[in-house]
Amino acid sequence: MKSRHVKRKTRYEFAFGEAGKITAHGGQILVDAMARRLRLWERIKGLPGLDPRKRKSSGFDPEALAAQIILALTSGGTTLADAERFGDDPVLMEAVGLEGGADQTTLGEWLRSITPEGVEALAALNAAIARQIIAEAKPARMRCGGKLEVFFDDTEIEVYGKKIEAARINYNGDLALSFQALWVGPVLVDALLGGFGEVAGCQRDLLAAHRDIWQDVPSHFFADSGSSAGRELMDIRDAGFTTWSVSYNKWTGPLERFAAELPESMWGEPLERAAGWTEQYAWVRHMPEGMDRAQSFAAARWKRDGEMLWRYAFTACEEDGGRTPAEVFAKHRTKGENEHGFSYLLSDLDLHHPPCLSLRANQAFYALGAIAYNLLVALKVLELPDDAQTWRPRTIIRTLLTVPAQQVLHANRRVLRLCVPAGWMRWWRLFLDAFVPKRKRGERAEETYARIDPGD
Repeated sequence: MKSRHVKRKTRYEFAFGEAGKITAHGGQILVDAMARRLRLWERIKGLPGLDPRKRKSSGFDPEALAAQIILALTSGGTTLADAERFGDDPVLMEAVGLEGGADQTTLGEWLRSITPEGVEALAALNAAIARQIIAEAKPARMRCGGKLEVFFDDTEIEVYGKKIEAARINYNGDLALSFQALWVGPVLVDALLGGFGEVAGCQRDLLAAHRDIWQDVPSHFFADSGSSAGRELMDIRDAGFTTWSVSYNKWTGPLERFAAELPESMWGEPLERAAGWTEQYAWVRHMPEGMDRAQSFAAARWKRDGEMLWRYAFTACEEDGGRTPAEVFAKHRTKGENEHGFSYLLSDLDLHHPPCLSLRANQAFYALGAIAYNLLVALKVLELPDDAQTWRPRTIIRTLLTVPAQQVLHANRRVLRLCVPAGWMRWWRLFLDAFVPKRKRGERAEETYARIDPGD
């Protein structure tokens, strides 16, 4: 066995082939197949408010424009210019069933023409797809510790320029739009983009709209301190979660006073948090402003050996959930895993930059981005093996979707020859056999869609 490994010059000679018959994104046929399995293109065809054309016999159908943007995002594109370049790849376009690509001007005009009803319809379609993924996935891939984890939070999307509609100065002094999202497991169920004045301004509506997802299954809800006002805590309390926990670090004065007054017998056994640190847990009750009754809080206190004063932390949680305060904190510390969803969506798909000045156009673009993200999640949780369940979207894009493919003629038929790693050959064959439709010789390629309810 060779024991020394050095860097040498390559022994290859280089040659160039005809780019018109080759694409670097052959794996997009997987995304297209998953979209067909979820009836995505069919559902978009039936949505109201997406087609501004007066003459339907010319121009681009809305599902074609939506597909160009969605598939551009799942292939690593980030802007409308990238979507235009996606349309300049003839092999890729034919592989996913698109006859022609729109330029970025056409794509931008289409986004700006979408009506408020159309934006709501896209959000409802994303929610319907999310529900389908949750229903079809193995429970072990959607739950943690036997519970369906639900997470709500807000993040700021910084923008540049004074004409971005609804942008406002945020708490850091930056011009930004607010992006508030509700996650169920790894799936993005709903998200709203706008100039919301409150961090949890959309929480009540989102919980009310989707509570049937977790109503009849064991569930746990996470939220950050932005949802710790009395009204938000009542909304969470009444939303039907089995257990829930919310960081509470804004109005801690009364709680710290109550905790300091607790007798020593109310605090649990001292635990060694780390070398030289002592930690204890207890229950504290307090009625925050805006609530209709007292709320339970898990309290933690800790100090270093030799220190006189305790430090405190508090987490709001359910009443009589059968958990100890220590168990409440242990569960709530896993909230960071759910927060990674924002990184997966906004970083891996690079949705940090709204493409338009119009708020409605940006809302439509982010609704399509949410659908693109959920298609990648569906591919992972519904079809990939267990050892790939830790993959994030960028890993799926690099490993499965960025696959060279060559168009060849064989027996008077066009064939797309995929360069698949040997270890994935069997998975690819099984997936294509199951989900990619085979057109018989002479059969027309056009598709006809029935007009259906987008919530189906």
